[in-house]
Amino acid sequence: MRRMIDQELLKWKDAKDRKVLLVRGARQVGKTFSIRNLGRHFEHFLEVNLEKEPKIHAIFDGTLDPKIINEKLSAYFGTPIILQKTLLFFDEIQACPNALRSLRFYYEEMPKLHVISAGSLLEFALSEIPSFGVGRISSIFMYPMTFSEFLWANGGASLHELVLQAGPTQPLDTFFHEQLLEKLKTYQILGGMPAVVQYYIKTKDLRECQHHLGELLTNLQDDFSKYKKRAPVSKLREVFEAIVHQSGGKFKYSKISENASSSSFKEALDLLIMAGLAHKIHHTSARGIPLGAQIDPKKFKVILFDLGIHHRLLGLDLSEFILRSSFEMIHKGNLAEIFTGLELIAHSSPRSPAHLYYWHRESRASNAEVDYVIQNQDQIIPLEVKAGTKGQMQSLFLFLEERNLPLGIRISHENFSEFGKIEARDWRERFLHSEEHKKEAVNLHT
Repeated sequence: MRRMIDQELLKWKDAKDRKVLLVRGARQVGKTFSIRNLGRHFEHFLEVNLEKEPKIHAIFDGTLDPKIINEKLSAYFGTPIILQKTLLFFDEIQACPNALRSLRFYYEEMPKLHVISAGSLLEFALSEIPSFGVGRISSIFMYPMTFSEFLWANGGASLHELVLQAGPTQPLDTFFHEQLLEKLKTYQILGGMPAVVQYYIKTKDLRECQHHLGELLTNLQDDFSKYKKRAPVSKLREVFEAIVHQSGGKFKYSKISENASSSSFKEALDLLIMAGLAHKIHHTSARGIPLGAQIDPKKFKVILFDLGIHHRLLGLDLSEFILRSSFEMIHKGNLAEIFTGLELIAHSSPRSPAHLYYWHRESRASNAEVDYVIQNQDQIIPLEVKAGTKGQMQSLFLFLEERNLPLGIRISHENFSEFGKIEARDWRERFLHSEEHKKEAVNLHT
C-alpha cells in the first residue's frame, strides 16, 4: 500500500548528510511495512525486532561500539552489514534502551551505514535518556492512512489526481464529485488503520472490518498496562473514552469525574498524547505568527488519532451508516471536525510533531468559534468545517473582519467554489439581511 511517507524515506536514503532515522507513531499505523518497502531499495536488509526477540538485547550489553554490534548481528542473522548496501532496521527499539543509546554511536562512527529504527512508545523511552541523540538523530512522524492514501489503496489514484487538478475556479465534474463522496463515506466509517483498510480491500465487508477495529482497540487498551508506572490503567481508560465523548468541545477534566483530581487525569492525557493515540487542539488568540506563541494552555480540545477507533469507542451503529445515503449519521459527534483535524495533522511536515489550533471567543454579547486556524508561511487562514452542505459561517466572518484577513476556507461536502472577497465595510449588513453571506468565503471540498 502506497504511503506518503515513502517519498520521505527515499529522500533520507539518498541524502548526503543523512543521520540515523527514527520513525515515530502509534502502534499499527504502518511503520514497519513502510520501512520494509524501503528495504527493497538495498542489496541487503536486516530487520531486528527487539520486542519479539528479547535475547538479542544481550548484544547491546557492555560495549555500544557499532562495529562489534554489527559483527554479532551479522553472525546471528546471517545477513552482511555493508556500508551503503545494507539497511539496518531496529524495530520496536523502545524495548531495548541500550539499543536506543547505540544509535548516536552509529552516526558518529559509521555515518555511511543506513540505520533506521521504529517504535510505538518511543517518547516514553526517550524521556529516560538525557540529551538523547542531539544533532545525531532525525525523526519522521507517521500517522494512520489519510483519505488520499485510502484512494490509492482502493484503485482511486485517478480520482485523487482529479482532486489535485481541481480548485475553486475549476470544480470537479458532478459525476466524479459524487464518486469521491461515496468513497469518503466509506473511509470515515473505516478510519485509516492499515490492517483494517487492507482487509476491506480484500473483502469489501464493512461489518467484519468493525470486528477488526474492535480487536485493534482491545490491543491498544491492553497496551495501557505498559504505562502503569506513570499513570493507573483505570485513569488511562477513563480519559481515552472521555476524549470521544468530549470531541468537538473544550476538554474538561471535571466532566470525567467530579471527585478525582484533575492532575491525575492530566498525566493520563499527556501519556496518551505521547503514545500518539490522541492530539490536542490548542486555543490560540491568532493575532500574529507563530500561532503557538499565543495559546491558552487551559483551553484545548482533544481528538483521537483515528476515526475508525473513534467509532468503536463511541458505539455508533454501522447499519445506520450503510442504509443512509446522506452524511447525516457520519457527522454526528463532530466527526467532520475530527476528520479535518486528522487530515491536517497527517499532511503537515513529517519531520516534526504536528500542532493544531482553533479560535474561540466567549463574551456576553456573542460566542464565536473557528474550528481550525492554520499558518501558511506568514499568512493566517481560518478553516470552518460544516457537516454536509449546509450551515452558516458567522464565526468565520467575524474572525476575518477582526483580523483583517483576505481569505477564509470552508470545508464541507460541496464542490470546489469561490465567491469573491469579503469587504469588511459592508459585509455585516449583507450578513444580517441576506442569505448571500454564505457565498462570501472560499468553499473547499476536502
